[in-house]
Amino acid sequence: MRYFEPISEKNRIHSNRVFMPLRATKNACAYDLFTPRIVYIPAGGTDLIWTNVKAYMQPDEVFIVNVRSSGGTKLGLMLANTVGWIDADYYNNPDNEGNIGICLWNRSSKVVIFDKGDKIAQGMFQKYLEASNCNSANDRMGGFGSTGK
Repeated sequence: MRYFEPISEKNRIHSNRVFMPLRATKNACAYDLFTPRIVYIPAGGTDLIWTNVKAYMQPDEVFIVNVRSSGGTKLGLMLANTVGWIDADYYNNPDNEGNIGICLWNRSSKVVIFDKGDKIAQGMFQKYLEASNCNSANDRMGGFGSTGK
């Protein structure tokens, strides 16, 4: 089972608004992710946008986030980390409850503006395989970028 839910009101960042991810069509492989606030990304700049949504998934699944194709081709946007990998144990982590954050980098020469509720990225659930060796028994202790510390 996999599903989305809003994070608690006390942990919402920048806005109390929540726009739940949706597939634009019945055969779309990815879910559109929305901004809960107005976003201004200057030319050459970045902005970390917290969606106020978390994703529950099975231990052998990942939620992979990418910029929408129109964001990359028409607006000159990329993810600042190039690809967003959201592990199953990110859900309900002690730092941010699993709030999905999307850091957009504007590589164009113009300001990019999103209104509340605009689509900013897409994410897809994907199953993966584990190697029979080289696995960790460590538990996640934090949120965004915490496993690299």
